[in-house]
Amino acid sequence: MSSQHWLIPATEELGFKLLKGHIVRITDVEGEQVADFVAFNANDPSERLDPGVTLDTVRSKNVTPGDIIYSTRYRPVFTILSDTVGRHDLLLPACRPEMYEVLYDKKDHISCYDNLNHALAAFGIPAADQHTPFNLFMNTVVDADGSVRVERPLSRAGDYIELRAEMDLIVAVSACPCAESACNGYTCTSIAIDIR
Repeated sequence: MSSQHWLIPATEELGFKLLKGHIVRITDVEGEQVADFVAFNANDPSERLDPGVTLDTVRSKNVTPGDIIYSTRYRPVFTILSDTVGRHDLLLPACRPEMYEVLYDKKDHISCYDNLNHALAAFGIPAADQHTPFNLFMNTVVDADGSVRVERPLSRAGDYIELRAEMDLIVAVSACPCAESACNGYTCTSIAIDIR
């Protein structure tokens, strides 16, 4: 596979194949933009990246270079090679139309759930009941009393994370379309994807 580059426009999505051993860099182009990131075993899509398993195995909600991102079957999916931000989310599900109705009283809002399903459909992966992504650049804070809140991302223009694929994968990424909260700094912008 030769090197590839894509720019995901604000609120849109991308799906691509990533072969074992290849490296994907996800860049926050303008800063403070979350990228919902999911991945499926290209040879058996019933196995997918699983943030809950990753939390269980890494024993921390904060992953760092050298850490492994695991699958539903407790197998390595990615190794984190480098990270200029150091704050991502393994806790929250993808935003979906129903979330915007409940939290913001908005109907038919574009969502990461729909974006991810659309990107994956091109590879024959059916729509999920729910997506729980590796939410890149998302700044989820858990207080001592257990309360959870999403603050503005710590990422600035040009910040990135690099992941090495540990199996052949189908990957989908959504440039999160939530401008209603601090999740994306109240403004949605683009995400860059580079593979080498």
